[in-house]
Amino acid sequence: MSEKYDVIVIGSGPAGYVAAIRAAQLGLKTACVEKWKNDEGKGVNGGTCLNVGCIPSKALLDSSYKYHEAKEDLGLHGISTSGVEINIPAMIARKNQIIKNLTGGIASLFKANGVTSLFGTGKLLAGKKVEVTDFEGKVTVYEAENVILASGSSPINIPPAPVDNDVIVNSTGALEFTEVPKRLGVIGAGVIGLELGSVWNRVGSKVTVLEALDSFLAIMDQQIAKETQKILTKQGLDIRTSSRVTGSKVNGKEVTVTYLDKDGNEQQETFDKLIVCVGRRPFTENLLAADSGVNLDERGFIFVNEQCETNAPGVWAIGDVVRGPMLAHKGSEEGVMVAERIAGQKSQINYDIIPNVIYTHPEVAAVGKTEEQVKASGEPYNVGTFPFAASGRAMAANETQGLVKIIAHAETDRILGCHIVGPSAADLVQQVAIAMEFGSSAEDLGMMVFGHPTLSEAIHEAALAVHGHAIHVANKKKR
Repeated sequence: MSEKYDVIVIGSGPAGYVAAIRAAQLGLKTACVEKWKNDEGKGVNGGTCLNVGCIPSKALLDSSYKYHEAKEDLGLHGISTSGVEINIPAMIARKNQIIKNLTGGIASLFKANGVTSLFGTGKLLAGKKVEVTDFEGKVTVYEAENVILASGSSPINIPPAPVDNDVIVNSTGALEFTEVPKRLGVIGAGVIGLELGSVWNRVGSKVTVLEALDSFLAIMDQQIAKETQKILTKQGLDIRTSSRVTGSKVNGKEVTVTYLDKDGNEQQETFDKLIVCVGRRPFTENLLAADSGVNLDERGFIFVNEQCETNAPGVWAIGDVVRGPMLAHKGSEEGVMVAERIAGQKSQINYDIIPNVIYTHPEVAAVGKTEEQVKASGEPYNVGTFPFAASGRAMAANETQGLVKIIAHAETDRILGCHIVGPSAADLVQQVAIAMEFGSSAEDLGMMVFGHPTLSEAIHEAALAVHGHAIHVANKKKR
């Protein structure tokens, strides 16, 4: 039997590596198991998010937007540009360098905090034992007082469009195109589909997005969703809701997709590349021995309570592999909570206040309840909105699309939700998330002094608008 640890974490994505670092900080002898290999066949930490997810996609989103801005928008600022071109291999190389820097960063953090890296495939056995099969096939069994399962998620495949990693790709493959596809199809108008569609649309692809659902961004506040659809359509994305893909046929270097439209009529569309991004599923393949004592729920997620404890004593699970939104920051905070609870602290996450962001341009961000959810609950509420078109700072930056929406309880005035499409939405929504965490009312936000001129003032004005007190836009109700 090998070395015994206080904590062994399986998976080093945003949930796993944060859990491992926090556990080590609290004086617990900690190891973290990771099976990811880089192109050189070496083990690297960071999981999906860092290697093929949130970080590389943001690198491409930013590169493609700078190209678009230089080509289309700088003239408005009096800056002349001509012959602007984009080098796709260079864009991809920059993305890869960022990944390398950050994965190396995790290795340094593990070393600084005394976390042991174990590269290989981890499997939970009975009695809190962890079997690790390294890259050479050598099997070692470790003992632990506590095991944290953080195995993440993987893209969902659909039979009508099987991924071949050439013409038909998933989100991972869409980060590796070496040239711009003239005609790009995207199945799924969720976060990943819209972000990747935006990247390739900006650099010259004609992008068609096929979404099976009748409504666009059904999980978001529908006022914001409709505004987002309008903005993205204007940018050139052809978004087709009520379009259910039934089949695909690859012919050499192109693929013909068959789908049913909203009237049930069969339609066909041919693309040079097709990205399948219809969601992700929890990854539990070969993770659990039959007698591990850990149960899965009906959707394949590891069953946990509010504190992320599984059915097996001393075994915890966090991140994409458990219930709740599949968001890196949610997984990271679960990792902190579990590490602290193992150390005897009473940490708890507030699952009601988790921001959600789509990194298109402009960004879409939300925290708390949508208007539809508040209405369905029967709570009385007030809404305040403020358009960026009325923001001096947004005008100066030529970023006037979108709006801020704040929902507050009609009787207590407590903020119930904030929804934004517009410039820096991801950072702006965090201001409201902080306010919500402290039980703030809309009036509280309205009474605060915001810097001028800033994009943040849109938050201030939306909060004032809840009670019809907005200054820089006409109010819907008089006070």
